[in-house]
This record gives sequence, structure tokens and C-alpha cells, in this order.
Amino acid sequence: MTTVDRDDEASLVSPELGETRLGRWRVSTAALRAYTMVFALIAIWIFFQWKTVSDLYPYGLFLHPVNLANLLKQMSVTGVLAVGMLFVIVARQIDLSVGSALGLAGGIAAMTQGWGLVPALASAIVIGIAVGALQGSLVAYANIPSFIVTLGGLLTWRGVILYLSKGETIPVRLPVFRQLGVALLTPASGIALAAVAIVAVIWLTIRRERARRRNDLPGSGTAAIVARILVPSVLIVVFIYMMNRQGGVPLPVIVLLAVAIVGNFLTQSTTFGRYLYAIGSNPDAARLSGIDLRRHILAAFALLGALVGIASLLHTGRVGSASPDAGTLMELDAIAACVIGGTSLMGGRGKVSGALLGALVMASLDNGMSLLSVENATQYIIKGAVLVAAVGFDMAGRRKS
Repeated sequence: MTTVDRDDEASLVSPELGETRLGRWRVSTAALRAYTMVFALIAIWIFFQWKTVSDLYPYGLFLHPVNLANLLKQMSVTGVLAVGMLFVIVARQIDLSVGSALGLAGGIAAMTQGWGLVPALASAIVIGIAVGALQGSLVAYANIPSFIVTLGGLLTWRGVILYLSKGETIPVRLPVFRQLGVALLTPASGIALAAVAIVAVIWLTIRRERARRRNDLPGSGTAAIVARILVPSVLIVVFIYMMNRQGGVPLPVIVLLAVAIVGNFLTQSTTFGRYLYAIGSNPDAARLSGIDLRRHILAAFALLGALVGIASLLHTGRVGSASPDAGTLMELDAIAACVIGGTSLMGGRGKVSGALLGALVMASLDNGMSLLSVENATQYIIKGAVLVAAVGFDMAGRRKS
């Protein structure tokens, strides 16, 4: 580990711990990146809130409960895709076909409505898994680069849905199917959800402190423990209050939270997740350690495919129809969300929480620019610049390491 004098004000990095030391302060580079993105998100919200002040909305429209609900519905699809994309990128792979696969899965679900609700919903997930498993097999067992396989998939799956739908838009007729993308929880359910979430925050904080003591690590101070409980609890209460003001918490947000919880558990608390990080960090070392690279890469693509199926149901339900061009460029939003949230395209690093933060940043930019009637050309330029800046920030951090 790199050692520095206490009074040295220069920034030095410990390659083993990924920490930056500024004089007396030692800060994790991952934490620094997360704080930077949180502050950037706050700045984006403040800017759009200020720019949307009008006679009808004297305090601004962007943070109005109704617009926040629309923002979160929009973010839910990108967020689910980003969680799935995280598994693939962490393993040092990429998937450029998720947008086309989403259009295919949603189209198949709409075309099988006549079979009933359950077969229609299940068909989307099965199609997603099949697409992911097929592409994962080509990458893992045929040794074809994932960039090439999924680039071909981007074109192939779009062509398949165009052929099956004959280029026509298919309306969603099943009421429950449509509600998947737009339904709201009752205010009472939102309050109950907030109570459960606060209890979970308290339990996780206590569990963390007990784990530190069992491993003979210094415990956090009372003020730090209170802050870890109080800050998330206040945010949860404010969120539920804002959503209840406009009718309730959107169902797609609940689906996204469930996906995020499962994704976080798989990446942080399972052998499968640890192996994915090991494969992404150093494939040769992982193989020599006895890890089956092919099986885990295949599983990562199949898992992404399942989440593509779920995202297709949310998107199709929210739009109310399945069109052949559904999901266009969503793969770029998912990749951008991961990268903005701190996931490295070189593999081996990234968290679900970061991917969700990146998805929220992307959705905020989309929503805010739409409220300001920014033309599409300018929106593409801004989003592209944000993505390049995020990758540049990641590469700069790697050079320091």
C-alpha cells in the first residue's frame, strides 16, 4: 500500500484499496465518484426546476409530483435494463441488442394476448431469456466477440419483429397488461411500503455494525449510525409523500426496486456475483482459479435477457401498444446509465446502486429537455457529451490508479 506523509496535500492513490488521500482525509475513489454523480443530479434537478417556472407553476414544473411520477415511470424501463446490463459489463462483455430484443419481446407479448394474460406476460420473459442465452452461447462457447454478436442481434431481432408484425403497431387490449406500466399504489399501500423500507434501513444498519464488531473492526460513532438511519428514512418519507400527492407510487417503480434488490443481492452476496467481478477484473486469473468462465458469461447474458423481458412489459404497458421500432436506442441508454453510475467498461467494477443513479440522470435529462421543448438534435448532443464525460472520468480514475 502506498504511504504518504500526513501533511502531504497532493492526491495519491492506493491501487490495492482504490483510495485517494487528500492530506488527513482518505476517500474511496468509488465513493468520490458516487458523490460527484449525486451532486451532478442535484444540479440537474435545480436547473430544470428553475427553467420550468411559469405563471401556472410559480415554483417550477420539473419537481412537481405529477412530473416526478412520469420521470420515474420513464426511468423504470431504463433502470431495469441497466441492472441487467451491469451483469454483462462487469464480466467484461457488452450487449448492443437489448433495444431490439425489448421490441421483439414486447411485440410477442402483444401478439399472444389472445392466449390470456399469463401466457402473454410469460412469453416476453421467455423470449428475452432465449435471446440472451443464444447470444451468450455464441460469446462464451463460439468465442465470437460480444460486440459483434450483439451488433448482429441488434439488426436481427429488429428484423424479426418487423416480419412478425408486418410493420404494424399492435394495441394492448388486456387491462391488467396496460396497468403494468401506469398503475399506482394506493396511498395507504405507499405508507405501508415506507414503514417497511425504514425498518429495513434500521435493520441493515444494525447488521452492519454487528458484522464490523465480529470482524474486530472499529464501530461507527453514534452520530454516524444516526445519520445512516435518519437520512434514508427522511428521503423515503419525502418520496412517499410526493407520490401520494399525485395519487400513489407508480407500479413500475416497485418493479424496478424489486429488480434492484435482487440484482444487488446477486452481485454483492453470492458466489455467482463475486465470480463475475473476478472474470471482469482478470479473466486469466479467474480461469486458473477454477472459475467456469463460459458458464458464468452465458448466465450473465441469460439474466440480462430475463430483465429485457420484464422491461418490455413495463414499456409496452406504459405506451399501450407494441410497435416494430419500440426500444430503439435503449441499449445506449442502459450502457450510459451503467457507465455514468461508475461501472467500468473494462469490467470488474460497478454496482446496482450506481446503475440506478445513472439511469435517473439519463431520465432526468430526457424529461427536463422535453419539458423545455429542446429539439431532438440538441438532446442527442447533450446526452452524448454526458456519456463521453462519464467515460473520461472513469479512465482518468484508472490512470491515477
